[in-house]
Amino acid sequence: MSEFKFACPVCGQHITADSTSSGTALECPTCFQTLIVPHAPAGGDGKLILTAAKASPRKQIPGGPDAPRSNSKLQQLKNSLVPLVLLAGIAGLALLWHNQLTRLATRLAERATNQRTKTTPIAAFHSPHPIPSNVSWTLNLTNAPVPNGEVVGSIHGCGFLCERATLKGDRLSLRQGPAGPPDLGITVSLGGRPPEELSGKTILVNPTTPVPAPRVVLRWKDDHQEPVTEHIHSGYAMKLMLGRITDGRIYGRIYIALPDEQKSFAAGNFEAEISKPTQPFAGK
Repeated sequence: MSEFKFACPVCGQHITADSTSSGTALECPTCFQTLIVPHAPAGGDGKLILTAAKASPRKQIPGGPDAPRSNSKLQQLKNSLVPLVLLAGIAGLALLWHNQLTRLATRLAERATNQRTKTTPIAAFHSPHPIPSNVSWTLNLTNAPVPNGEVVGSIHGCGFLCERATLKGDRLSLRQGPAGPPDLGITVSLGGRPPEELSGKTILVNPTTPVPAPRVVLRWKDDHQEPVTEHIHSGYAMKLMLGRITDGRIYGRIYIALPDEQKSFAAGNFEAEISKPTQPFAGK
């Protein structure tokens, strides 16, 4: 066994080897390049410097232990993951939309609740006037006295005081409340006769008076302060005495009892303003 020297073809490092290592792979101690040890010189001269050859990269054997995994298996893995990713994305979007819709519904419900809370409830109508104790409901005009004071009574169960009386055409209106729909009121249509013909007249109506009797409209406000009307054509009792017209006014006395469920009635003296109807008076 004889030694010889050879040089690294990369960095030029001198390396000593023996003849038994010829043809084997060796790593350069300087540049760590893998080299193929050259064959020893035939003359056995150990001082002769040869040059080694770089080792070729090791070829990978298909299917060997160091072979990469098959691309087809990787593709199969990708294909199996795609549906899972899509499902996860759809589930995430659905959850996001659900949360947003839930928050929106909650805000709308809170807003509606706040609006209902802030809205001041409308109080039911209550008349400031008491139901008179000196007048009572009756359909017998013989027992129906007319008090000397203002027209008072009970309309739909509420105490009534006539605050304004008007005669517009043939309609006599007794009302309580400001302008607009009255809080309480009674309107009597007197058969199509103008005020001049009604002056000085007395009109009596009994429950047995044949139709058509003067039409009566009863007015009040409900629990929501909305105006309500009830038309009465028969079954009531009324005694109406009208005086002379003076300075655009007509004086009168009235007793009226109506057949509604609350047994509305009114009685007393009034001074009605005479005004022209909104449409030309048609006469009888």
